[in-house]
Amino acid sequence: MVQKLGYHPPPPTHFLWWCAAILCALITTAVIIAGIIVFVGYLVIHPRVPVISVVDAHLLHFSYDGAGILVTQINIVVRSKNDNMKAHASFSNFNLELFFDGIRIAVLSTAAPYEVRKNSSVDFNYDYTSDPIPLNPEQMDDVDAYLKEDEVRFDLKGGVKARWKVGVLGSVGFLCQLNCQLHFHPSNGSYISRRCTSKAK
Repeated sequence: MVQKLGYHPPPPTHFLWWCAAILCALITTAVIIAGIIVFVGYLVIHPRVPVISVVDAHLLHFSYDGAGILVTQINIVVRSKNDNMKAHASFSNFNLELFFDGIRIAVLSTAAPYEVRKNSSVDFNYDYTSDPIPLNPEQMDDVDAYLKEDEVRFDLKGGVKARWKVGVLGSVGFLCQLNCQLHFHPSNGSYISRRCTSKAK
């Protein structure tokens, strides 16, 4: 005797599963649409990373005595630049340190965050006179060599946090780091202009 197998339809899908499937489809669609909007917005606005750079400087005073005590006065103009045509930029935690032959002689900073408008820039003028700086014999030899070749070098290191915000693209932050040498002619204090601009991370 052969037993016939009857067809048993699968149980109906629970209502909650349908709701979950619809919700997932809606979320996926929303993510795709948001991605397209951000991508198109980026192509239209084409945002650029804000930068800081040294645009001018002057060595106002540079001398040391027989006891190896150095005194220097230096002026540095640092520019915060925002090349974005459609986005304001904000800057915070601005901090640059000036070194001479490994000795930190100055800290350049701003007391509060600041903003730079679209396609604009802000300059900060720092004028610093050092306290008497005692030099060791090796550093004294370096100073003698700098004076002989009429070229003094300072190291400028540090950075600033930059952020721009525009429409659907939201807010994006950058760490702009500066690390360069400033060269001067001590005979007349003139600045030997070289590229000194931050790099973003």
